[in-house]
Amino acid sequence: MKQSWGRFERNAPDGMEDLDHNTAPSVIDRYYTRWYKTDIKGRNGEDQCVLQHSNRICVITLAESHPILQNGNTIKSINYQISAGCSRLENKVSGKSKRGGQFLTELAPLCRITCTDEVEYTIYSCIRGRLLEVNESILERPELLLQQPLTEGYIAVILPKIEECKTVTSGLLSREDYENILSKRASVTQHGPQAEPEPC
Repeated sequence: MKQSWGRFERNAPDGMEDLDHNTAPSVIDRYYTRWYKTDIKGRNGEDQCVLQHSNRICVITLAESHPILQNGNTIKSINYQISAGCSRLENKVSGKSKRGGQFLTELAPLCRITCTDEVEYTIYSCIRGRLLEVNESILERPELLLQQPLTEGYIAVILPKIEECKTVTSGLLSREDYENILSKRASVTQHGPQAEPEPC
């Protein structure tokens, strides 16, 4: 599937391009609901975002708090080869029903990203569904992942089953809950962990 998430953003309804971007909601916030999964597999700060459209399509991205996007990191490599016998680049779908795509569970790895400090991060699907496409553009231009993680730098697009579309995000956090977690992290960083009260 060669239709890219970046094209979704550019195809805004007529007239939207003329709106005042200081007051108008972004295309993402207007047409997609943001969901988050934090500290994936117990790894502190390794957070991801799922952008859910009303047509069931879910776009998997890095959350802005992910370590890859912090501290001026740069990317050395992005690898969609999950194992010797499994490459997300070999995913094939066909027809309106998108048959043939790899089926993913919530913790199925999508790719592995290595930064120039040699730290490797695994990016997961976060939801159950059929893989529609991965973003091959970031293989040639990894800076997209750093500069535009929610749009041109997305990781993959997943289509949940029809019968699961209303429950597929049940294990994820709303944007408000995610921001509360970020606030708590910032408080711990600033003031340190609170000591447990001594028993009476």
